[in-house]
Amino acid sequence: MQKARNASRIRNRGFEDTHKTLIATAVRLLAENGVEALSVSALARAVGLNRTTIYYHFPDREAMVRAVKDWSTEQLAKGMQLEAPQGDRIAHIIGFVLENPQLMKLWIDDFIAPGDIRDRYSRWDELVSGLQRSFSANNPQDTFDAEVYAVMMLAGAIIGPRIFQNSVAQASDIETIRQRFMVELRRQFGKDGMRQ
Repeated sequence: MQKARNASRIRNRGFEDTHKTLIATAVRLLAENGVEALSVSALARAVGLNRTTIYYHFPDREAMVRAVKDWSTEQLAKGMQLEAPQGDRIAHIIGFVLENPQLMKLWIDDFIAPGDIRDRYSRWDELVSGLQRSFSANNPQDTFDAEVYAVMMLAGAIIGPRIFQNSVAQASDIETIRQRFMVELRRQFGKDGMRQ
């Protein structure tokens, strides 16, 4: 009965609302069961719609997975907005990484894949130029390779907390890990002239 009511509500929403609901549900399914278990049929069952409706939003499973990757990129991009306070950015990225391990596996696969990173992450150039501006403002005499720094920063922020959680401090909760990483990342950024 509850599924029927949910399906009825979903059918009555606009395309964008339904699309957002489908992505949110796909993210939840992926988080619970891994990418291998994510399918059009599983998504249709979870939201109480028929597969035809799902295919209207995602022509195939790969399009659904791409939508989930795009959503996770948007979430991570919130932590890269240089106009936000540095502590907020660091906390957001580390929290997202630790709370969404299955999504991060997808993101890391894309991050290390061959090809132009701009094809996968549209805000790459914005991140690099923002880092360059920030460093140059604080260290006008120094040279700075913002692209290499961006890669190192993302790799450390995305892979580091997972390694720490899984292999170093398994008994620590997410908030403790977030705080420990925030202290050290801020210290490193300060040494690099990236303090904000």
